Amino acid sequence: MPVSRRSLIRSLCRTGAVFGFDQLIRGQGVGVSFVNVAREAGLKAKTIYGSENRNKYLIETTGCGAAFFDYDHDGWLDIFLVNGSRFETKFAVAPVSRLFKNNRDGTFTDVTIAAGIGRTGWGSGCCVGDFDNDGLDDLFVSYWGDCSLWKNLGKGKFVDVAAKAGVTTRTKGGLRRHNTGCAFVDTNRDGHLDLFVANYIDFDPKTAPLPESGPCKYKGLLVACGPPGLQGGKNILFRNNGNGTFTDVSEAAGILKSAGTYGLGVIVSDFDNDGWPDIYVANDSTSSALYKNNHDGTFSEIAIESGVAFSADGKPQAGMGVGVADYNCDGNFDIVKTNFAGDTSSLYRGAGGGVFEDQTFQSGLGRVTRFLGWGASFMDFDNDGWADIMLCNGHVYPEVGESAAESGYRQRKVAYRNLGNGRFVEVSEELGAGVMEKVTGRGMAVGDFDNDGDLDLLVNCINDVPQLLRCDSTLKNNWLKVKTVGVKSNRTGIGARVYCKTGGHRQMDEVRSGGSYLSQSDLRVHFGLGAASEADLEIRWPSGVVDTHLQVKANQVLIAVEGKGS
Repeated sequence: MPVSRRSLIRSLCRTGAVFGFDQLIRGQGVGVSFVNVAREAGLKAKTIYGSENRNKYLIETTGCGAAFFDYDHDGWLDIFLVNGSRFETKFAVAPVSRLFKNNRDGTFTDVTIAAGIGRTGWGSGCCVGDFDNDGLDDLFVSYWGDCSLWKNLGKGKFVDVAAKAGVTTRTKGGLRRHNTGCAFVDTNRDGHLDLFVANYIDFDPKTAPLPESGPCKYKGLLVACGPPGLQGGKNILFRNNGNGTFTDVSEAAGILKSAGTYGLGVIVSDFDNDGWPDIYVANDSTSSALYKNNHDGTFSEIAIESGVAFSADGKPQAGMGVGVADYNCDGNFDIVKTNFAGDTSSLYRGAGGGVFEDQTFQSGLGRVTRFLGWGASFMDFDNDGWADIMLCNGHVYPEVGESAAESGYRQRKVAYRNLGNGRFVEVSEELGAGVMEKVTGRGMAVGDFDNDGDLDLLVNCINDVPQLLRCDSTLKNNWLKVKTVGVKSNRTGIGARVYCKTGGHRQMDEVRSGGSYLSQSDLRVHFGLGAASEADLEIRWPSGVVDTHLQVKANQVLIAVEGKGS
C-alpha cells in the first residue's frame, strides 16, 4: 500500500530520523507557486515612503499597510494601498492612498478620486469593519497625525468622519502620534465595533535627533535614530457609543497602565477561549503586549506571564508583524511574530488558558535569521487543512544597500509549510519567482482576489510598486470560505469563531479586523479541506448565538447569517 507524504514525515519525526528532512520535502515539490501579476492587474502606482537612499528620521523606515476588502459587496475583493510622503520634497502631485476596484477578470481600476477616498500624508496602517452596522464595511487608516475613518456611503463613495466620530489622535505641543496597527473589535460584545489603535512614537522632526547628532549607527553606518531614546507612543482604545461616535476609554480600560510602547502590528483573538476578544501588540525594541479582556470593560496586560513578551531566551525583540491561527488544530490559537535582522521570527504555541510555549526552534522556524520581517500571516496556501506561514521581509535601513550582508535592503519572502505534526519546513524556493523576488516589503494582506479557491498575497513595498502575488496550484485540494453576517452581533461578524470539521480533522479560525503588519486580509474565513468534499461548520457568534451548518459542499463561499444555521 503506498504511503502518503504526510504519513512518511510523521513516521520520520517519531523515530527521530529527521536528517535530510528539508530535502525530502523539496524533492517532492509543493504543487503551489506565486506569480507577481501586479503590473498586468493595473497596480502600477508607486508607494512613496521616506527617502530612497538615506533616511533622517525613524518614521521614514516603517512603511505602510494594504487591504483586501470587498468595499462594494459584489463578492470580489478590492484593494486599498496606504501611501506615505517624504520630508524636504515638493511634489507636483502629492502621493495619496489608493483604492482599486476588482474588475472580476484579473484586473483592477483605480477609483480613488471617484470614491472620494484619496488623502495625502504619512499613512501607516488600515483595518476594516462596519462600525455603524449599516451593512457596508468601513475603513480606518492610521497616520502620523490625525487618522481617517472612511465611512462607506455605498455606490462606491466614502467620506472621512474621523473628527465627527471622535477618533482623532492629536497630541499636545509639537509632537504628533505615529499611529500604526489597528483593529476593529467588539470588546464588550454589545454588537458595536470598538477600535484599537497602536502607537509607535510621538514625533516632531524639529526636535528629533539626526543620524549625525546622535550619533546613531548600525554596523558602522549612520542611520535614523530610534526607537530607543525617542518618546514611545501610547496605545488607544475607542469605545463605540452606538450612535456613530466613539469615546476614548484608553485610561479607564487599563490600556494606559501597560508599559508597552513602540507598538506596530496588532492582532485580535480570543486567546484564552473564554468567549471574549483579547489584543496582542508586537512592540519594537521592547517586550510585546497582550491585553486580556476582563469582561467588564477593562483589560490587563499579561504578556510576560502568558509567555509571549520575549524571545525563547527571555530577551526583548524588535517585533513588527503578527499572525494568528490554530496551526496544530488542538483548539488553541497560536501566534507568529516577525522580528529584526539577526533574530528569528517567533512562534508561540497556545497551551490553553491564555498560556503559550515558545516553539520557534522546535518547530523549525529558528533556522532563519538573516531577514528582517514585517508582514506575517498564517495561510493554508496548499489547501491541505493545515495553516502554513508566510513572512514578508525588507531591511529597515536603505543605507544597507543591495549587498549580501543580511540579504541586503531588498529581501525575498520566507514561506514555511505546515507538516501537520507541530513542525514546519521552509519551502520559499519551491513557491516561485513571486516569493523569491527581492522587494522592500512592509504590509502584507492575504485574500483570494480571483475567487479560484486558493489564497493570494498583496504586498505594499516602500518607494516601489506593490506586489500582487497570484497563487497557482496544481493540487486538487478542496476549500471552503465563510462570510459572516451578524444580526445580534456586529454586522461584519468580527469576533465570530468558526469551526470546520472534516472526518476526524477539526480546524478553527475567527473573523478578524487588522493583523499582519498594518494590514487587512480578507474578512471571509478560509479553510483548506484537502480531499474532503464537504464539511460540518459551527459558528460561535460574539452575542453567544451558536449556529451549525452540516454537510456544506466544498468549493464555495457560504454566506452565514447569524441565527440561520442548518
